[in-house]
Amino acid sequence: MFAVVVSGGKQYTVQEGDIIKVEKLDKNVGDKVDLDVLMISDENGARVGAKLKNAACQAEVLAQGKEDKVVVFKYKPKKNERKKQGHRQPFTELKILSVKG
Repeated sequence: MFAVVVSGGKQYTVQEGDIIKVEKLDKNVGDKVDLDVLMISDENGARVGAKLKNAACQAEVLAQGKEDKVVVFKYKPKKNERKKQGHRQPFTELKILSVKG
C-alpha cells in the first residue's frame, strides 16, 4: 500500500517505513505529524477525492536541519559589479509510521 501525501505545497509518494525530507515544520524531534492524503493505492485499486474521508498518514519527526549550501553569484561584465550569496534551505526529516485508508 502506498499513498500520495502533501506537505509544504509538494507531493510525496510514501509507504510505511519511508524517510522523507519536507519543507520545515514547526515541530520538535519525536513529535507526531498527520499528513494530508491525496491518493491511496492498495490491493483494491487506487482511490482519490471523496473516497478518502477516513484516510490518514501519520509520521514522526526524526530531525530538523539545513540542506547543503547553494551559492548564488551575480555578475555584470565591465561594470565592476559582483554579488555572492549563499543559501541553506531548512528541512524536516519525517519517518512514515502508518498509512491507513
